[in-house]
Amino acid sequence: MVVPLDGSIRGTSLKLELAIRGYLDHISIERGLSGNTVSAYSRDLGRYQQWCTNVGLIEIGQVTDNAISDFATSLADRLSASSAARIVVSVRGFHKFCVAEDWTTTNPAVDVHPTAVPRRLPKAMAYESVVLLIDATNLSDLPQRDRAIMELLYGTGMRISELTNLSVDDIDGSSGTVIVTGKGNKQRLIPVGTFASRAIDEYVRGERREQVAKGPGTHNLFLNRRGKPLSRQSAWECVSHAASRAEIPGVSPHSLRHSYATHLLERGADVRTVQELLGHASVTTTQVYTLVTVETLREIYASSHPRAT
Repeated sequence: MVVPLDGSIRGTSLKLELAIRGYLDHISIERGLSGNTVSAYSRDLGRYQQWCTNVGLIEIGQVTDNAISDFATSLADRLSASSAARIVVSVRGFHKFCVAEDWTTTNPAVDVHPTAVPRRLPKAMAYESVVLLIDATNLSDLPQRDRAIMELLYGTGMRISELTNLSVDDIDGSSGTVIVTGKGNKQRLIPVGTFASRAIDEYVRGERREQVAKGPGTHNLFLNRRGKPLSRQSAWECVSHAASRAEIPGVSPHSLRHSYATHLLERGADVRTVQELLGHASVTTTQVYTLVTVETLREIYASSHPRAT
């Protein structure tokens, strides 16, 4: 445990604020969750702590299951179902951790469950739209870098945060693979197709050399104009600018990830293989893409079969 807790502040006298700090240290240092994930937990639990303070709950032993139920109800009145559910999950994880650490003997959140969130199917782009999006990078100020970004996002299905954390050494051109570090610092090996490999090679041999000469030196694969590591926000903007030039609305980096998974399944890839490629901890998360392909088949059937309707 990172935050030291002596016997005088254990149990029911433990302040919620200190316990939350300890939990955030745990998921950051011991579990190795990403900075973005830790920030999300911090926001969620910060909202929870503020609500508890407002109703006079300062110490962990003062929190009851009714209090957490009331908190969950207050979220449902203000936030979307998905946001409210995420916060409740954060609170449940926090209280479970407190029991495991012997900071308290009871878990008041054990019977409080998040409201079921309607499953939203990921929206995949048509392959023709992906090609238009990638080709639009030829009109950018940094065409080699932006094209490499787009080819890699669609060619591997990696997350935007995974892409900006890539090192030059993570790319193995001889084997056509890339090592991706995902959530929880878990690494996975992903094949890189010919289009993406060629785009990366052109960028590394061209624009990147110029960028490196302007900066302090770094092993990060993607750099900005000043030779510093490309930020997540800047990489997102590369995609947005390409989508604007291609006149394709509603495109985000995750659109390419969705398209990657959907197109693989549509062409016969096994769901377990796609799970491994995407870095999903559970196959259940990946199976949502099978619903997309079934829906596509249903639409084709309805429009093509003479006795469908």
